[in-house]
Amino acid sequence: MTASPDPTAALIGELTEGGLTIAVAESLTGGLLTAELIRVPGASLCVNGGVVAYQTELKHTLLGVDAGLLAEHGPVHPEVAIQMARGVRTRLAVAGRDADLGVATTGVAGPDPQGGQSPGTVFLGLSRGSEGWAIPLRLTGDRAAIRAQTVARAIEAVHTLIARSRPE
Repeated sequence: MTASPDPTAALIGELTEGGLTIAVAESLTGGLLTAELIRVPGASLCVNGGVVAYQTELKHTLLGVDAGLLAEHGPVHPEVAIQMARGVRTRLAVAGRDADLGVATTGVAGPDPQGGQSPGTVFLGLSRGSEGWAIPLRLTGDRAAIRAQTVARAIEAVHTLIARSRPE
């Protein structure tokens, strides 16, 4: 019987081989995504770090998310996710160099709705260069399950981002 592949270890390998760095901005995952990335030996070669901006105001003050956007739509919004991912790339620059990739998590883990959004409503934000993307998720389960699924889907999303950036 062969061991199942470790998607996070594979991602760290891809980042390292490509000479890419990543920075993480988290809200509902509260550090779980960064912890998952740095669980892999050698992650220090590519993981710049992570910011947990759980309170809405910190998304603005620490990550540069537009205050008007937050006031109008709240923290659980696709553009908030994108701005978090962009902001963390510059906030966690190393030796004057922005991280190559930014990934962000924002959403409602539950058990109660937040700001009119139901539990399981999640947005992943991705940023590379001048581009940014949001991935909407509708997850089910309890709070722990939603947070764990968000981490797994974020790892998968970064894999996909790297793959589509490779030359043919």
